[in-house]
Amino acid sequence: MAPAVSGSETFPTLIAAIASGDRDAFSRFYDLAAPLAYGLIRRVLRDPEAAAEVLQEVFWQVWKEAAQYDPKRGSPEAWLVMRAKTRAIDRLRSIRRRDRTFVAPVDESLARGEDPPGASAAGMAEDRGLVQGALAQLPEPQRQVIELAFFQGLTQSEIAARLGEPLGTVKTRARLGLERLRGALGGGRMSAT
Repeated sequence: MAPAVSGSETFPTLIAAIASGDRDAFSRFYDLAAPLAYGLIRRVLRDPEAAAEVLQEVFWQVWKEAAQYDPKRGSPEAWLVMRAKTRAIDRLRSIRRRDRTFVAPVDESLARGEDPPGASAAGMAEDRGLVQGALAQLPEPQRQVIELAFFQGLTQSEIAARLGEPLGTVKTRARLGLERLRGALGGGRMSAT
């Protein structure tokens, strides 16, 4: 539970002041309520860096949505905890989804530090060159989506947000780009579309 608010201030009065843009009230609310929110977020995420990022997102949401707080619907602590829990779970799902959607590096032997049987440095360089050449032949929008996914580790939702494109468009570009890469790297030719 969060520490008690001193003096005549209560969490509802601090939230009301935050809703009117009072930065000092926000600072006091943060100092009092952040340990409660961070503890919950940390239990969900376990990673202190990710938890700190989510805590910032939660308090940014508090700043933006303070006017929406309704004391009739629950305590300020419950209002804050619900935001913290939702954000933490969203981040956890994003991390898990990103881990599931990643494919192994194109050259797994390099990632493990081993040379595959019969591999030579020249052969591996040739393979890298084939992949780079195949990527270069993709239309720019498809190449951009694939590079953001595989080289920067973004999910399709994160790519859509970064590019300002609808999620469906990003998914289509990824699917088409991967099909072309598969065709090019499997000995087929890339289509003109």
